[in-house]
Amino acid sequence: MPTVSNTIRLALIGASLVLLRAAHSEGIDTEHIFGFMIGSDVGEVGEREFQSQTTGRFDKGGGRYRTGEQEFELELVPAKNFRIELGTSLAGHDIGGVAGFDDRRQLTWQGASIDLRYRLLDRAVAPFGMTFSLQNEISRIDDTSGASARQYGTAFTMAFDREIVPDLAVVGLNLFYQPEWTQLSVTGETERDATVGAAFAAMAQLRPGILLGGEARYIRRYDGFGLDALAGQAVFVGPTAYFQLSDRSRLTASWSTQAWGRTAGTPAALDLRNFEHHQARLIFGVNF
Repeated sequence: MPTVSNTIRLALIGASLVLLRAAHSEGIDTEHIFGFMIGSDVGEVGEREFQSQTTGRFDKGGGRYRTGEQEFELELVPAKNFRIELGTSLAGHDIGGVAGFDDRRQLTWQGASIDLRYRLLDRAVAPFGMTFSLQNEISRIDDTSGASARQYGTAFTMAFDREIVPDLAVVGLNLFYQPEWTQLSVTGETERDATVGAAFAAMAQLRPGILLGGEARYIRRYDGFGLDALAGQAVFVGPTAYFQLSDRSRLTASWSTQAWGRTAGTPAALDLRNFEHHQARLIFGVNF
């Protein structure tokens, strides 16, 4: 026969398990779980976060091509459903023997950015989440070649996501348009181009705070802001992992490989003129 003390002990254990389960039944927060995409969640009012985002791009099909961008970002949520992100970045280029590029080995300050996000639909009360993002960047170098330049870029993104299995699996979709204006300092040559595309992700929560999945992106690059002439297109696929390191810190790691591509006017199976063969991203964030 169980004693009163044993009964109380079992009741406390049972209550603890119920509370623990409830603590993890609030759903998956999609704000930071993706690597090359964004989620529809924007955080709670008053939240402040510091984020370090490291992006590497490798291989142009010949010679040596390795570039890296280190961004430092401050994220604020001043009002419900609205998030502001301010950032600055460093860029490194190690290029040698690549057709169409000057040999270059440098590390320099790149520029600054601001990202404004507004959540239009909340998954808690709607069939899916939907957020609009407007990001503006100004840079003192060309991000692909590393050459001295004035560069202005904007990214318009619509982000959708939905938990297809509550607390277990989530899918996301991004649709984006990114016009960019560049003026090279040495020659004065001006370039206008735009990138459009769609990205899809699926992530599964293996245990609370650990998610594993993958992302696929289809990207088309055009000459001119109005999508005047197709320059090339590519499909990137790869895995993504998210780790909640503590109550205040997190880590996201993603790798993406060009699985298919085509430069306009060529039969090549990859587009290494407009895109890289491999891309990688590591994101660390902490609340304060």
